[in-house]
Amino acid sequence: MQLDFHYYATYCAAYLAGFRHEECLEICYSAQFPDNCTRTFLAGVKAPASAATTQTNMELADVDPTPVGLQDITRIWASFHFLPFDLYADVKKGGKRYKNKYRMICKPNGELVKDTVNLAVGKSLQAVGLSMHVLADTWAHRYFAGTPSVVINSTNHCFYEVLEKDGEWTQRPIEFKHTPGEDIENAKYINTVDSNDENSIMNLGHGRAGHLPDYSFMRYKYLPAWNDYQYIYKDNPEDYYHAFCQMIYAMKYLRGESESFETEVYDTQTAAPHEEEIKGILNKRQTDACADWKAFGEKLSGCEIPDFTVETFRKEYAESPEDEKDDTGLGKFIIAALAQKSMVTNRIYKSGNLLAGYSVEYDGKKSGIKDFFKLLSSGKERE
Repeated sequence: MQLDFHYYATYCAAYLAGFRHEECLEICYSAQFPDNCTRTFLAGVKAPASAATTQTNMELADVDPTPVGLQDITRIWASFHFLPFDLYADVKKGGKRYKNKYRMICKPNGELVKDTVNLAVGKSLQAVGLSMHVLADTWAHRYFAGTPSVVINSTNHCFYEVLEKDGEWTQRPIEFKHTPGEDIENAKYINTVDSNDENSIMNLGHGRAGHLPDYSFMRYKYLPAWNDYQYIYKDNPEDYYHAFCQMIYAMKYLRGESESFETEVYDTQTAAPHEEEIKGILNKRQTDACADWKAFGEKLSGCEIPDFTVETFRKEYAESPEDEKDDTGLGKFIIAALAQKSMVTNRIYKSGNLLAGYSVEYDGKKSGIKDFFKLLSSGKERE
């Protein structure tokens, strides 16, 4: 997903969940910020590098494709953008390496989604927003994994857009290219360069499928190598609506309206009065739906939603005294990011999968990693 959904649509879902306008702004800002919190940004404000939730293209290009470098990539992308669905999936074929990568495939409604939402209980609004980013991406990024892999993430020429024309459903081949500019009218989209290198960043996440998973209007089918030569059909408008309704349900839970968060539950009742307008936005053929979601959000609350800018976090954090930085918006986001990365890495490691590296249980004695002292000092010990 991109800015239109993570920022503006999350604002709308938060408001429908019962949060006040000011609270919605804090939530939606932190729901978008996982796509902006790079090591480059953190270095610029002298914040902990381990709190990075994404990587720039330059940062990825500089990664040494050793096990340690690949584990660092996986910790970031699996924790925040491609949450694994089933770390213990019963894989009937392939060796250990293939099985480990297969178990990293992202889908909605896995146990880690529940863990992610529960991690935000009683925490900051920034933690709520971050958890909504992770939850929403499980819908947009389903069937891809946050670790480089040819078999799991690569695509081929068997890739089609499915669309309605003159009242009938049809399909047309998608042409991927590497030159700037999406051409949605002629089904020409940008993607990463083809590479047969299993560890190439070209095969990270949905890079080989371009931005298609991030466009709410897109319906497509393709033939991934891992799916026994069977087509997978992806209906983004339907998935995005489920994501929106699940966010309402999750945020009502985080407000204390229910005692537990369960997967496969969607608050369609709260969304129902607005269903036609929401689905109209989701189905509109455009690569940027910010204006439509912004207008809908402002109609809901009657308040102005400011444009997103990373300077909001940067300025407040940079101007705060050292002993007050943890109480800023960025400080609270950093705590939430460290907790999420620690939790997901620990779950992956406990499953016997080392793709995200090792995870050390904190027993009150081990020195641990310096950046994670923030978790301990704020009462959020590593699991």
